[in-house]
Amino acid sequence: MNNQVMWQKSLWLLGGLLLMATPRAIAQPATTAADLIPLNPNPDPLYLPSRAEQVTIDVDRPITLTEAIELARRNNRQLQIIEAQLQQSRAVLRQAESALYPTLSFQTNISRTDSAAIRLQNAQAQQAFIKSGGLGIPPVPLNTTSNTWTNTVQLGYNIFTAGQRSGSIQAAREQVRNAELDLQRQFEQLRQDVANDYYNIQQAEALVRIGQAAVQNSQISLRDAVARERAGLGTLFDVLTAQVQLANNQQQLVQAQSQLQTAQRQLAQTLSLNDKATVQAADPIQVVGEWKLSLEESIILAFRNRVELEQQLAQRNTALQQRRVALGNLGPQLVAGGSFNTTDDLSDSLAPRWGYTVSGQMNWTLFDGGVSRASAAQQESSAAIAEAQYAAFKNLIRFQVEQAYYTLKSSQENIRTNEVAVRQATEGLRLARLRFQAGIGTQAEVSNAETSLIQAQSNLLSSTIDYNRAIAALQRFVSGLPLNPQTASTP
Repeated sequence: MNNQVMWQKSLWLLGGLLLMATPRAIAQPATTAADLIPLNPNPDPLYLPSRAEQVTIDVDRPITLTEAIELARRNNRQLQIIEAQLQQSRAVLRQAESALYPTLSFQTNISRTDSAAIRLQNAQAQQAFIKSGGLGIPPVPLNTTSNTWTNTVQLGYNIFTAGQRSGSIQAAREQVRNAELDLQRQFEQLRQDVANDYYNIQQAEALVRIGQAAVQNSQISLRDAVARERAGLGTLFDVLTAQVQLANNQQQLVQAQSQLQTAQRQLAQTLSLNDKATVQAADPIQVVGEWKLSLEESIILAFRNRVELEQQLAQRNTALQQRRVALGNLGPQLVAGGSFNTTDDLSDSLAPRWGYTVSGQMNWTLFDGGVSRASAAQQESSAAIAEAQYAAFKNLIRFQVEQAYYTLKSSQENIRTNEVAVRQATEGLRLARLRFQAGIGTQAEVSNAETSLIQAQSNLLSSTIDYNRAIAALQRFVSGLPLNPQTASTP
């Protein structure tokens, strides 16, 4: 292979890197739902591998970002924890609502009694009869045993609770609302986390391919330098420069491969994949869409949609209801009740006898040492804290939207700038190689041109990924929008 062919091949390797970023993903057939089944974790949450082969990676699947989000929605452990907490809150609400209904209980008791007192009474009567010389009628011994069956039905209801019942129910409802909002918040955060992890894999995979191409190009440059030095047209310094460039590119490739492995395991952890699976990025590296909302429209939409603000309102309402419950301890409590009971002596032939009880009771704590009012003051402070956190979150939300919006705009400008830089660096490398082959340039110039092209391509890759991350951040901070819209228009 002559030098002309070699430098054209190396130029193609570097100049086509961004197009090379996703040839595997484009060539792969579409992933089906069945292809994702091997990625699912063990259904037993308490499963713990104990052998090396149980954690050896043998499943490697390319997945799209949409599929990654679906896997996270189904399998993410943190999301499952919050879903379980929501069920807990709903059970607490059902428990609080049970106070709206009366309590009804039934008791039954069967007993057999052999009375020592009656035995003593019989013995005393017999002894008195004997002492009287047997005069009169002999005493008839009383039955010392009895078998009874008693049934009781009790009904009770709190007629008035000084606001405690309604306060407890409303507080429980606010807790359910807060748990529902927290589940929504966690899912929205999870979508952004998955997107960032996915973009990390995309970037790491592209950097590996850039590193591989750079190593190949450095090897070609080293062969050129060695050939020219042997032919007497080059110097040993050119060979040493090419060797150093090759060693640097090999080190960068190893680092990129390590970063790729780390990024893959990070996404696997977020998706809660099984212990033997890992994933690759199937989506091409490209701008995911255009954000058509202005900064001001984005801020207003975020204020309207962010669940964190609603959570603070729910916590404030919960505190106010719990304050009612605390003050209810100082109010009157009216309780009504009744019972119906039957008793039957199984040792006689008489029919069972029945009875009933109707009762009403009022309890009023006149002084409790200030416990109830202190508890109410605590809840008032909790409500004030929620109000302050509401204002703080509002400021934070605006800052988050502004930061993501400014990053989006700067990344958009960087993409245009870096596209020009890649074209210029590609042409610079071509001219440097022509000068080197003509004998009027040096290997250092070629190495510098290679480094400049790699840097320009890496910058273009980073600015594209940063743009996509900014889109994902805006969608998270504004909320209520699909993850990868082609457009985001004014609501």
